[in-house]
Order: sequence, then structure tokens, then C-alpha cells
Amino acid sequence: MTKKIRIGICGYGNLGHGVELAVNRAEDMELVGVFSRRDLPGTASGVPAINLKNVLDYKDKIDVMILCGGSATDLIDQGPELAQHFVTVDSFDTHPRIPEHFANMEAVTKANNTAAIISVGWDPGLFSLLRVLGDSVLPEGKTYTFWGKGVSQGHSDAIRRIPGVKNGKQYTIPKEEYLEAVRSGKGTDAPGNEMHLRECFVVPEEGADLAAIETAIKTMPNYFVGYETIVHFISEEEFKANHSGIPHGGFVFRNGKTDDTTGHVMEFSLKLDSNPQFTSSVLTAFARAMYRIHFEQGKCGAFTVLDIPFALLSPKAPADLRKTML
Repeated sequence: MTKKIRIGICGYGNLGHGVELAVNRAEDMELVGVFSRRDLPGTASGVPAINLKNVLDYKDKIDVMILCGGSATDLIDQGPELAQHFVTVDSFDTHPRIPEHFANMEAVTKANNTAAIISVGWDPGLFSLLRVLGDSVLPEGKTYTFWGKGVSQGHSDAIRRIPGVKNGKQYTIPKEEYLEAVRSGKGTDAPGNEMHLRECFVVPEEGADLAAIETAIKTMPNYFVGYETIVHFISEEEFKANHSGIPHGGFVFRNGKTDDTTGHVMEFSLKLDSNPQFTSSVLTAFARAMYRIHFEQGKCGAFTVLDIPFALLSPKAPADLRKTML
């Protein structure tokens, strides 16, 4: 029997649970354990729940560690720490800090002969690939990205870390007039922040300063500054009734010309019932690729989705891909 790829999960929130589902459905993978800073009572699939302080005990038992912490505070520190010892996959999605995170991971992986892929998901991730594809095929043109309507995990996580917030969700909503202008080929010169609305639903702690929470949200750099942001304070009951799901989606467009009179519109879209479960499936596919890149091809260093051939994501053999997919 072919050796299965041994996977570890670091972090057991929505993303960690999603990776657990994805790994256990992959015939070429096995889940070794779930690592957390908390003392977990157990896991949904019955694999061991291990305190993160004991992670090095598993250095020779795990091939790829999938990091499922948040970008706001976890991954920027956990990534370099764990990449000293493991091949890692993360979903770091704070766009302005991606070059910094990549440089940190490149230094650590080169020094320790490991490998890491950063910013894996659907954006950054799959949408990044489509932006490069559109720009390459239609070099004379313009690329547009719309997110939503849906729950942003990173922005919601950032809200929940504000003092006085008991729970919170943030919905990113494209403004319809801009979406239709781009889809029709007319385009727009509006910046991305003007093309979207951010709507927040917050459950405050009892006695919390609501004005301070709203100010903290609207002035948060890299997340809300520059966007039209609406903050609603609601009860925990209303939150559970109306905001328990985690849907999302979005669009990438490339509008361009191949001569002075011939225009084209490339469109790629996603509609997701569960943002974390879909993101987890992307992470798991790229974990397979990183296993092949490091253990089969012998490569070290930091990577992004732009560096990975699609064939490495698939459990199918190259001959099967050529026969069934090409």
C-alpha cells in the first residue's frame, strides 16, 4: 500500500474542524493529531487532541502541518515557529503583510531545510491564480475582484478580539452598481474599498462601551479603514438565530481587449455554503502538493499558490489527469 501523507492540524476553530473533515475524506492522507493551545476534551474524528507545547514530540510523526490559526495574531508568529520543524501550510490573508510573512517564512525554511506555503485559500489563493491568469491572457485590460456577500473569517476574528466583544460576524457585500458595470464590460475606476460595504453584527459583553467598540472596528488598519462600515449591536439570541452560518463567495473579472474594437470579459465565481470548509479543502489539496515538493522533489523554502503546478494538488496520477482532465 502506498504510504499515506501524515497530517497534523494546528488550531481547532472553524478552519481546523474543516481540515479534519477534508483530511479524513482524502484516501491518500491520514490525520495524526490536532494541536491547540487549549486543552481540548477531544476531536470530532477521535484523533488525539494534543497541547501545542508538546508539538515537537511529533516532529518525526507528521509530514505536513496545516496551520489553522487567525491571521490577525496567530499565523505571523506561529508560522515561523512551526516551520523550523515541520512542512507547513497556512492561510495568512492580511494582504498588505504577505510580503513580510513570505520573507520571514523563506528565511526560516531555508535555514532549517523545511518548506512552507503561505496564504492558501480562495483569496488569497484561488483568486490569486485567476488574477494572474487574466492578466497574462489579456495583458491589455483591468482586473477586478469582488468579495461576498458573505462572512469574512479574518475580519470576524479580528472583531471578536476587540475588548468588550462577546461575539461578532462581518459580512463583505459588493455594491451592485459596480458589479454590473464590470460584468457588462464597461468597467469602473473606483478602488476596491469603494466597491464594497462591510456590515458588522456584534454581541457586546454586558456593560461594554459600545462607542469604543464601534470606533475600534472602523479604525482597524488592514481590515476596516477606508471602507464604508456599518456596525449593528445585537443580542446573543438574534446572533444565533440569524448569523450562525458562514457563507461566502466572490468574483474575479478580467476585462480586456485584443485589438482596438474587440473586447472580452473573463469571469470566475465562487458561491460557498461554508467559507471555512471550502478554505479547508483548498488547504488540504495544497498540503498534498507540499508533501510532493519537499519529500519527493527535495525542495526547501517558502512558496505561494503561484508556484505550484495544478497537477500536484490532485491525488490522481499524471496519466489519469491527461486522460480525464486535459
